[in-house]
Amino acid sequence: MSLLDRHRAVMPGWMPVYYGDDALEIVSGKGRRVTDAAGRTYLDFFGGVLTTMVGYDIAEISDAVRSQVDTGVAHTSTLYLIRQQVELAEKIARVSGIPDARVFFTNSGTEANESALLFATNVRRSNQILAIKNSYHGRTFATMAVTGHRSWSSSSLSPLSVNWLSSADRLRGRMAGLDDGDLLDAAVDDLREVLATVTAGDVAALIAEPIQGVGGFVAGPDGLLGAYQKVLSEHGILLIADEVQTGWGRTGEHFWGYQAHGVTPDLITFAKGIGNGYALGGVVGRAEVMNAVPAISFSTFGGNPISAAAGNAVLDYVLDHDLQGNAKRVGSILLDGLRAQQSAIVAEVRGRGLMIGIEFVRPGTSEPDPAATLRVFDLCREGGLLVGKGGLYGNVIRIGPALTLTEDEAREGLAVLTDAIAVADSESRIA
Repeated sequence: MSLLDRHRAVMPGWMPVYYGDDALEIVSGKGRRVTDAAGRTYLDFFGGVLTTMVGYDIAEISDAVRSQVDTGVAHTSTLYLIRQQVELAEKIARVSGIPDARVFFTNSGTEANESALLFATNVRRSNQILAIKNSYHGRTFATMAVTGHRSWSSSSLSPLSVNWLSSADRLRGRMAGLDDGDLLDAAVDDLREVLATVTAGDVAALIAEPIQGVGGFVAGPDGLLGAYQKVLSEHGILLIADEVQTGWGRTGEHFWGYQAHGVTPDLITFAKGIGNGYALGGVVGRAEVMNAVPAISFSTFGGNPISAAAGNAVLDYVLDHDLQGNAKRVGSILLDGLRAQQSAIVAEVRGRGLMIGIEFVRPGTSEPDPAATLRVFDLCREGGLLVGKGGLYGNVIRIGPALTLTEDEAREGLAVLTDAIAVADSESRIA
């Protein structure tokens, strides 16, 4: 029996595996490349869903983890002092941009967002949350409730009262075709209307991704979160920035996605890249909000000695090697190259730094074309490149490689991508 058959025999049917019956088993990695069980090597432009942020087999990270493992202490719980955890919390508090910040560690972005919702609803004594259409915040009960992406919302039940703001999608929906100024005005009007009509007035928080990840890297104009916060502050409503995918310099121009918006969130959630593959997430926020939990609580595994050791090494590496600057420089090669390609099936190339989305449509329309997207996705693999998929309609190729990607690797991947798009475009004309 193949590994795929064994997987299907014991794993839930709702867990997708890329490439269907030709699924990959990745057995080793080095730098930005991975090798599968058949011995083929690929350039990885998706990094385990933007998680292997520094790359594979990075000595500084492996050595830090190995050193902690060699102590024999993998876990003590937060009932005891954990030096690695305290040191990492100090670093994250410093880079957060939040004065007098506190940090709580979790195992994932989902759990981080769940925790942020807990803090916000406690301090505001309200279960009302504002969320944004096309968003993704996790797979637990509360985070699913604030996920505005039908493909990932597997339950209509909710512990929260959620009201929705429009996505900043420029291709379709309420904001379609608007320039930056008009979109900002429309977004603020939308927020005011929602607050005036469908809430009970004591909303706890708005949770927002500076760039929507699973939603296909859709982003509003700079200043959008700041425009929202001006209205939120009139009502005492908190702002939660979900930086699970945008954090740690990935957007190139800023260390956090929120910094493009002239705003300081009350809470920032993080995960994915900070562990570079080790399970690590958390929340950093204002002390009065973080301290609002009225009972004893802790996280059994969150920020354990091994994952915290990895996190310390990752954050040091990001800062010491200016990976934010590299993301901006190398990302521009990809963005410029993709935008220069003329293709009837590409409606938009969007993103910042090394967070790039390519949206595919049927030629001459704004109608999503998931079939063309899948064709490009498969052609990239044939060409030795791994990319991701996303978007509300499954019609966006997502690119999120390690922030250590070199210029030569960027051009190599760009060539595979543009060739794949050209083939899919040609086939669409014939069809």
